[in-house]
Amino acid sequence: MRSPDALIGYPARLTERLVKWAAECPDRTFVAKRDGSGQWRRVSYAQALAAARRIGQALLDRGLSPERPLVILSENDLEHAMLALAALHVGIPYAPVSPAYSLISQDHERLRFIVGLLTPGLVFVSHGQKYEKAIRAAVPSDAELVVAEAAPTDRPSTSFRDFAATPATRQVDAAHAAVGPDTIAKFLFTSGSTQQPKAVINTHRMLCSNQQMLVQCMPFMAEEPPVLVDWLPWNHTFGGNHNFGLALYNGGTLYIDDGKPVPQLIHETLRNLREIAPTMYFNVPRGFEEIAAALRADADLRRSFFSRVKMLFYAAAGLSQPVWDSLHRLAEETCGERILMITGLGMTETAPFAICAPWEAGHSGVIGVPAPGMELKLVPAGDKIEVRYRGPNVTPGFWRQEALWRASLDEDGFYCSGDAVCFIDPDAPDKGLMFDGRIAEDFKLATGTWVSVGPLRARVIASGAPYVQDVVVTGLDRDEVGILIFPHVESCRKLRAAPPSGSTQATQADIVQDPGVRAYFERLVDELGAGGTGSASRITRAMLLGEPPSIDIGEVTDKGSINQRAVLRARSALVEELYAERPTERVIMLDRKSTT
Repeated sequence: MRSPDALIGYPARLTERLVKWAAECPDRTFVAKRDGSGQWRRVSYAQALAAARRIGQALLDRGLSPERPLVILSENDLEHAMLALAALHVGIPYAPVSPAYSLISQDHERLRFIVGLLTPGLVFVSHGQKYEKAIRAAVPSDAELVVAEAAPTDRPSTSFRDFAATPATRQVDAAHAAVGPDTIAKFLFTSGSTQQPKAVINTHRMLCSNQQMLVQCMPFMAEEPPVLVDWLPWNHTFGGNHNFGLALYNGGTLYIDDGKPVPQLIHETLRNLREIAPTMYFNVPRGFEEIAAALRADADLRRSFFSRVKMLFYAAAGLSQPVWDSLHRLAEETCGERILMITGLGMTETAPFAICAPWEAGHSGVIGVPAPGMELKLVPAGDKIEVRYRGPNVTPGFWRQEALWRASLDEDGFYCSGDAVCFIDPDAPDKGLMFDGRIAEDFKLATGTWVSVGPLRARVIASGAPYVQDVVVTGLDRDEVGILIFPHVESCRKLRAAPPSGSTQATQADIVQDPGVRAYFERLVDELGAGGTGSASRITRAMLLGEPPSIDIGEVTDKGSINQRAVLRARSALVEELYAERPTERVIMLDRKSTT
């Protein structure tokens, strides 16, 4: 499959756009973040270019290169943004690494693997003492450490303020001129859900062609400087390539949101959205669930949010139809019309934009058609169809993992994604594609019947909203399908049977044992069992999980995505308990009488 539209020209290097906007609109805010007092600290395009030149000189002075790159361990902030721009500007690769590998992980195994693979010449952290344990565990002594604040107590470091004050010379201009389409811009790491993370090479060709694809699919992006309020992490391709790049490419403004779609932090996102009305809004499905609930309860927030937003874009997982419908109803009630709500399909290896449905699809899950310049190859894989990619936005390889890269290509040079798709209408391919799950997640029952995990998981989450956070489907080589349920703890508190006074801080383990919670999920299992049309879609048993997923063993990414295989591997004893001949009290069994 190919787009009927050709991909038109794009810059040779991403920071050509930084130079352009610094000349044309020097005082426009490029990126902003709240400071400790709650005020927005802003960096204009002119200031960003000047900072990129100074920091770029400091990077050049240290002789950094692909063999000794810059590594950024900490979260989205202004220092992170300026370091990234500087590295891009002078052609020195950088690697933003998930902060969770430093701050949440207990063993730092993945961080050690990443640092060992990259052999950095310089490492940046926002707060030296906050990251001290991770630095001690993984950062080698021959890598210079740059710290924005709170220098670590047991390690020499350079102040970011001093680092960023380096006077720029003509060497910066020469280095910028030498950056070309094939220059490595960054290394992005996959989540490593089934193995150690892969270091995906991102070139300037990938980043620039991808942004041009976006503009051609959604021309309104170039008609008005976009305004984004965004929390998505820059160590991930959605936040760091797609959204950060979108603002830069189109002369827009990116407000860094310190919130997240979790009960403890969603209030910060809502605070920002009350103050800053975005022109387009990006989030993961869990984020849109929280946003939809807040919009229903707050008329002022609704008026602000819908005042100028032209598009809602969800990615990283499927959006449940009830949330889709709710957002449309709220938009119609607030501004008299629906707001375009779309998704697509891509991956770290495609920078990430590859397939998109830039039209009102009418329902959740439509991923659309290839972006201009993108070639798709659709290959039968069992009873599914795998999508494979070729185009200027596809990575040239995995850094220092050549054998792994060669194994990822087919005989025609297409990248094998492992994602499954299906046609909305097989007789009319131009109507686009639907996402059909991950091929590696699907399995056979003992009867030889294939279980399609993606659609089944989506059905459970939609049926159990808002009480189901995520689901892992079981049944490999078994007679029946079961599920392990990660409950949405805050929502499940409302189901509790007369909780005693002072028990509002009950743990997840307490929640799943509550009779009221148990009764709800018993009804849900019966409903799901009745809705199954055969052994591959009929859920017969379930278990509520009393412990959240672990990032150390790969059960969850820092975006909150659950890895099915990792959970099944780590919790194999619970799977055995789920299928025991005499189920324990923790197992919720389908009431077969009620489904006959």
